[in-house]
Amino acid sequence: MQQIINYFTQLNWEDLILTGLRILVILVIVWIALAILKGLLNRMQKTLIHRAQAEGEGSIESTKRVETLTRLLRQAIVIVVWVVAALIILRELGIDIAPILASAGIVGLAVGFGAQNLVRDVISGFFIILENQARVGDVAIINGTGGLVEKVNFRTIVLRDLSGIVHVFPNGTISTLSNMTREWSAFVLDIGVAYKEDTDKVIELMKKVGSEMRSDEYFGPLMVEDLEIFGVDKFADSAVMIKGRLKTKPIKQWEVGREYLRRIKKAFDEAGIEIPFPHRSIYFGEASKPFLAKMMDASKQSG
Repeated sequence: MQQIINYFTQLNWEDLILTGLRILVILVIVWIALAILKGLLNRMQKTLIHRAQAEGEGSIESTKRVETLTRLLRQAIVIVVWVVAALIILRELGIDIAPILASAGIVGLAVGFGAQNLVRDVISGFFIILENQARVGDVAIINGTGGLVEKVNFRTIVLRDLSGIVHVFPNGTISTLSNMTREWSAFVLDIGVAYKEDTDKVIELMKKVGSEMRSDEYFGPLMVEDLEIFGVDKFADSAVMIKGRLKTKPIKQWEVGREYLRRIKKAFDEAGIEIPFPHRSIYFGEASKPFLAKMMDASKQSG
């Protein structure tokens, strides 16, 4: 009992009170800083949600994506703030924090070397989600491989191609990402007709078919704009190529494009417009007749 009394009598109560006040001030500053950061993050979350919805992203999807980002930022900020506050408090209590910092530096260096690919993937995934480069349900081409985006994680993006094959890409290894269904999509038309055809007449017929599709009850709402005809694009080996474009809602370009090609084929057949196809004549040596003429001669002789 006497030892306890001696311990308390030897304490410097003035320094102890000042240290306690300084620790209290540090805790108050931390609380205020976290409250301010929370308010800033909430404001950023609302701004990002409004921006995503203005770009046509669904409210549920945009809210989920933005909440994921803000939650990750909030957790990282809280950890950093409290670690710094704990080190300051330890220093106020008279504990030497230099060995702690040195040990943390060594551990961090070892972890950094061992998990540098993981950290790279997570950081890249954070910016992919933040910038809304690809969303679940988009059709994208990643590093030359195309498919439907099934998952967007902080570490990986998962694609499923037309054959059903699932491709998993670590975010840090993505060098090129082409989103084919961002805001709107397009089906590019390259229509070939015979050289004898009147291209103006062909273009008018193409526009007519496009207008009919625009007024269709099913396909009309899928089209964002009327059919665009760019004109004669090039002279191919056996056809004059006319280029156009159908702008559609995201991921609907193939459905609308295939229907347009079906209708334009029927319209060309009804109007007598020729769609050329490659053909060739076969000869056996310079002195011989064409193969078809030779067969006809042989049939006449046999008759």
